[in-house]
Amino acid sequence: MPKLVLGSRNKKKLGELLDLLGDLPIDLTDLSPYPHAPEVDETGTTFEANARLKATQLAPALGEWVLGEDSGLCVPALGGAPGVYSARYAGTHGDDAANNAKLLAELAGKTGDDRAAYYVSTAALANPQGEVVAVVDGRCWGVIGTQAKGTGGFGYDPLFYIQEYHASFGELSGRVKHALSHRGRAVAKLRPILRKLFGV
Repeated sequence: MPKLVLGSRNKKKLGELLDLLGDLPIDLTDLSPYPHAPEVDETGTTFEANARLKATQLAPALGEWVLGEDSGLCVPALGGAPGVYSARYAGTHGDDAANNAKLLAELAGKTGDDRAAYYVSTAALANPQGEVVAVVDGRCWGVIGTQAKGTGGFGYDPLFYIQEYHASFGELSGRVKHALSHRGRAVAKLRPILRKLFGV
């Protein structure tokens, strides 16, 4: 069975990708089994740049196919922030509560279109030699609510409200979220590429 390494130690991100790709005969893992994997400094100013950094640095170091993925939330009224800094918006990487609190504070008093937002997921697939063979991306539009709702998902999901469903990503089932989400849309583009490359 072909192996694909997700260039991340984010268990929640791995869980979503396993849900989205789990039906394919591919051994999908994160970096947990690779303690020697180098730490990739996310110095890119775009999601694609960071995805490429992860893929091209990790693949040759591990000698495996690597999927580098970078994702985040963009709020046009905030000049696109938090953007590539989504995971460390409030200062500490991965502090969802602090990031959400800062976002709500930045949007205090804003209404209507000023609360529009979109999630972006960009994934770069590199072969074991570190060459990028595919880049895909997905977007999902919504609005930022005035308070967190639901306990599902991670990141800004409890604040990201899908108007057609009258619910936040934190309230939607995994199946519905995957059908709508930025990561679901990116992976939908990736699936035929993986099938062709891996012959699955």
